[in-house]
Amino acid sequence: MVHGSKISRRQFLSLSGATLGGLVLTACTRTTGSQAVEKVTAEPAVRDANDALQRLQSGNLRYATNKTIDLNQTPRRRVEVARGQHPFATVLGCVDSRVPPELIFDRGLGDLFVIRTAGQVLDQAVLGSIEFGFMELGIHLIVVLGHENCGAVKATIEAVEKKLQVEGSVGYLVRSLTPAVEKAMQAEPAETGEEPDVPFDLVAETVDTNIRMIVDQLAASAEFSEAIVAGTLRIVGGRYDLDTGLVEFIA
Repeated sequence: MVHGSKISRRQFLSLSGATLGGLVLTACTRTTGSQAVEKVTAEPAVRDANDALQRLQSGNLRYATNKTIDLNQTPRRRVEVARGQHPFATVLGCVDSRVPPELIFDRGLGDLFVIRTAGQVLDQAVLGSIEFGFMELGIHLIVVLGHENCGAVKATIEAVEKKLQVEGSVGYLVRSLTPAVEKAMQAEPAETGEEPDVPFDLVAETVDTNIRMIVDQLAASAEFSEAIVAGTLRIVGGRYDLDTGLVEFIA
């Protein structure tokens, strides 16, 4: 057995960049028929995290009001991004089939660096992927995107309330979401005998709590904390409404 030498994270990213450079060189020399592929006119480059967030908000409003313009979804765009990717935002979302980030933000190929797990659960692979997007691809906006009526949240609430021990990999999801459930439970108002103005919704409270906890966890990461202070990275939370199609960004 051959044992490879250890390399640092920076060295690994340098290797990945070199590999990408080779792919770019190949793509740039590709032709269609006898003609070279025509260069596509791109949008203006994203200036900063605030600009990136504004593009997501504008796209989501188009989606929710049925005014999508299907940005960057053409064959020409496919050819352009074959030469290299420059996504302007990372979206950590749920695997729920009703919440595809590219659609709800009216974006296209090469725009978003999307990572999806049930309930946006973080693990080492997810965290490493987010770090890769920031360090190698220069992404300066990270969005933690939850949604109403999350099935993973509902299942975890049931497991917590019934004190169920869930086995296997699904159990990992439940254990990861349990702290958000327990914290949300603490927010439930005490019984006063009076009907509250707004009924307490444990699922909704847990969804919001989970989003905030993940944002805080990412912001505390050594890889991100200095960049946040320096103003070169922004991490925000968002909650998607299944009925209206709107994303409410959470401070």
